[in-house]
Amino acid sequence: MNATAPAPERPEPVEAPPELASQAAEPETAEPKTAEPETTGSPQPVDLDDLLEPFASRGMDLGLRRLEGALAAGGHPERRFRAVQVAGTNGKGSIATFLHTILRATGLRCGIYRSPHLVSWCERIQLNDRWIAPATLRADLARWRPIAAAHQLTPFEWLTAAAFDRFALADLDVSVLEVGLGGRLDATTAHPHRPVVGFGAIGLDHCEHLGADLASIAREKAGVLSAGCLAFSAPQDPEVATMLEAEARRLGAELRWVAPLAAPEAGGPELGLPGMVQRSNGAVAVAMARALAERGWPRPEAPLSEAAILAGLAAARWPGRLETRHFRGVPLLLDGAHNPPAAVVLRRELDRLGGGGRTWLIGIQRHKDGAAVLRALIGPEDRALIVPIPDHRAWGLDELAAACPELAGQLASVLELEDGLQQLSGAAAGKGLPGSALPAVAGSLYLLGAVMPLLDPLPARSPAPTDAAGPGLAS
Repeated sequence: MNATAPAPERPEPVEAPPELASQAAEPETAEPKTAEPETTGSPQPVDLDDLLEPFASRGMDLGLRRLEGALAAGGHPERRFRAVQVAGTNGKGSIATFLHTILRATGLRCGIYRSPHLVSWCERIQLNDRWIAPATLRADLARWRPIAAAHQLTPFEWLTAAAFDRFALADLDVSVLEVGLGGRLDATTAHPHRPVVGFGAIGLDHCEHLGADLASIAREKAGVLSAGCLAFSAPQDPEVATMLEAEARRLGAELRWVAPLAAPEAGGPELGLPGMVQRSNGAVAVAMARALAERGWPRPEAPLSEAAILAGLAAARWPGRLETRHFRGVPLLLDGAHNPPAAVVLRRELDRLGGGGRTWLIGIQRHKDGAAVLRALIGPEDRALIVPIPDHRAWGLDELAAACPELAGQLASVLELEDGLQQLSGAAAGKGLPGSALPAVAGSLYLLGAVMPLLDPLPARSPAPTDAAGPGLAS
């Protein structure tokens, strides 16, 4: 399929089986009354332990056969909504967020499926500008539970089936699907037609599932490509780029490389997500939006415009990405930086900010390369407090000191998150710990999820206008 081919017609509806149709919740409209607005910050936590626990023993088991069987038994909801997909190691959540806000700025009805969440399971499913409501999420999972059990789904596959069903019920123009892990065998790839695909930065992570080298990991992530699809990526490591190009040729896809968006001082657009790395993520999102327009925009009465692109880029918000928050009035930086490539990028961003020595609160999951993450983050004048991650196995102080003896003198231990935050706030105020730069929390998205409820509430913010004028998109 070439770049100017028309988009396929909306898939023909498939009737849900009686066991789902008879229990179906009322479809959520463009502005569901029971959902919470995104602009209030994180949605309400929802306890799903009673539903998910019996399935938790399935763990991580990549593959599409089980989910495809479950979707067929559930009436093929994946055939009833259009979708685009975003894969990669780092930045895919930011790309998905930018694309979603651009599509919303045009007036399109747009869903987004993300993973993982930080505070609430409801963060994973967004309908237009609202999170899915806790009661709706529980009801959707409960309706799909018999099918999930019959097909032995993992929790992520079960949640994906419920998300696909919710998107089909919501009468959306398009949904943005963020890959959970890998690509070729990820549950989101069970959607049968993803004509536009984006790639975030691909690096070494989840090697136990995806392969021990960049080429193997890139091959797995390139598995989201299909014949005729149009894919976009910002510059990648040469080994990754070579593999993506080879797989695109083999699968009959077209891969286009995009340059990062120019900085504002060079005429580039303002972005709602901070950091230079977001210039690359934003560029991929813009290219994906334009590709949708090239292939036949879902609703001609809501065309893509430069004003909508600029407004969407500026409106993007996604927590835990070089985010400034406050603890008892003292500012802190939060960034997941949960693998070595992300840690390198975060360190590069912080070096641009300057400010001398920095105090860190760091928690790293045990299955990650803790030594590489620590070496990437800690500068010669920095100090790090190593903290456990609630409900997750994590690297301890002694293990990290043994793995990084050159950093051992800069490390200390703290057992409770609130104690660690208090020490960070003391460092920010010049009380007791060295460093003039803003303190930072990093090392795991699960750590951020545990820290966020302890922070000061976010102030309310107004949505960005959809017809805002602003800088251009020079690259």
